[in-house]
Amino acid sequence: MSVLVTGIGELTTNDDDLGTVSDAAIVLDGNRIAWVGPASAAPDADGRVDVEGRAVLPGWVDSHTHLVFAGDRTAEFAARMAGEPYTAGGIAVTVAATRAATDDELSAVLRRHVTEALAQGTTYLETKTGYGLTVADEVRSARLAGEWADEVTFLGAHLVPLGWTAESYMDLVCGQMLDAVEPYVRWVDVFCETGAFDEEQSRAVLTAAAARGLGLRVHGNQLGPGPGVRIAVELGAASVDHCTHLTPSDVDALAGSDTVATLLPACDLSTRQPLPDARALLDAGATVALASNCNPGSSYTSSMAFCVATAVLQMRMSVAEAVRAATWGGARALRRETGDGAVGVLRPGARADLHVLDAPSTTHLAYRPGVPLTHAVWQAGARVR
Repeated sequence: MSVLVTGIGELTTNDDDLGTVSDAAIVLDGNRIAWVGPASAAPDADGRVDVEGRAVLPGWVDSHTHLVFAGDRTAEFAARMAGEPYTAGGIAVTVAATRAATDDELSAVLRRHVTEALAQGTTYLETKTGYGLTVADEVRSARLAGEWADEVTFLGAHLVPLGWTAESYMDLVCGQMLDAVEPYVRWVDVFCETGAFDEEQSRAVLTAAAARGLGLRVHGNQLGPGPGVRIAVELGAASVDHCTHLTPSDVDALAGSDTVATLLPACDLSTRQPLPDARALLDAGATVALASNCNPGSSYTSSMAFCVATAVLQMRMSVAEAVRAATWGGARALRRETGDGAVGVLRPGARADLHVLDAPSTTHLAYRPGVPLTHAVWQAGARVR
């Protein structure tokens, strides 16, 4: 059944030819977009929805989350707000709780957070393993993640678990563990950071993943300057995420590559780190994405609108830049922005993912920060809100 969505006051398409369309309409046919253009030229459809002058944009594409977990880290957060520094070691608390949880308990957490994100306009979402850190628990995490998320990433290289040496755990991650999770994942990630994995270890993980034909992602440059960006660019990773501490050479490397700089501002606020220099990246010509990094320790939010507002108000991104980064940028980081069924873009042939704001323009996302503005959501052609 085709549906004409009309009365769109401002339509953000992220398509270079279509641009932003005023007084627009869009036709959904099944799970794809069939037509986009001015409302005055809209074709007939089986059904019709008038959004009465509201703004419409692609659904948010959240390209970085950690939703397979159990337990609570409220005490850690409170301590951090009282002045204690953030370190990678807190991950071990979630690892213990996740290992002890049942499949049903982990699925319930996944379902709750994916549903929560969808209600706020997130229609395409990546999530990672990384809180199991045994072969069985990482396989379980990947399998359960695939039941709820659109993209699954293996992050066995999240932290060296208690009782292991770095050398022996690396052998496990790059061999038996990677072999076991491979059928369930599309991507492999590594936490390249002080307190986690160094340059040599990060290269080993990514090289082993590439040899199996899996896509590459990197957690890099979060807690200080480091080799994460350089490794990601050299190995052709789809994205390097965090990018909180960048040198001029890091910015130049990203600008001259196809690697997306995925910024996670909610995490930087929660850990009291400086916010990334989005302006330097954009001015240099780098591709930027925004993502929530929803996880129980350092960024417990699923609100992409919050990330967009933060990027505009505190990172000197324009509204248009931030919205594009949270939609098309996330899709580019997942290599889903082109072709049939593309996400993060509204054009004929793209997946019918629409986010309708209870506002006349996307400017209200930053103009009215913290106000819930999601009016309606279509995911793959189905109206879910």
